[in-house]
Amino acid sequence: MKYIENHEKEEGCVFCNALTKEDSAANLIAFRGERAFVILNLYPYTSGHLMVVPFKHVATLETLDPSTRAEMMELTSQCMTVLQKTYHPHGFNMGANIGVAAGAGVPGHVHIHIVPRWGGDTNFMSALGETRVLPEALEDTFKRIRVGFLEVQ
Repeated sequence: MKYIENHEKEEGCVFCNALTKEDSAANLIAFRGERAFVILNLYPYTSGHLMVVPFKHVATLETLDPSTRAEMMELTSQCMTVLQKTYHPHGFNMGANIGVAAGAGVPGHVHIHIVPRWGGDTNFMSALGETRVLPEALEDTFKRIRVGFLEVQ
């Protein structure tokens, strides 16, 4: 309950707001590149649910310059490397929900989700109870991912 009570909806873009803060478990930014960054999902589907986000606040991938799109794909690949070393998932879901109709939670700031998956990770809690159960605290996930990015650089 403490987790839910301490996370009020903030004003403005959550990604742009996070960029103004020092990297820590408070803003969940695990790595900053030249044009894009890696941030943990505040409401993860599984432990290690990451997002790659451009610094520039735009709604679609095609409005980004080619260098930013290329960096985002490189960071997406690095995310999978870090997650593989850290969590040993059996697979990944990777993609972007662009626009409200596609399920974008932050429709004005395009981002790519990287979700580690394991055989049997969908259970009755998520399938029937619409509840997710995570095996570790978000702060612990942040620490593990942050260390993973330091090791791959």
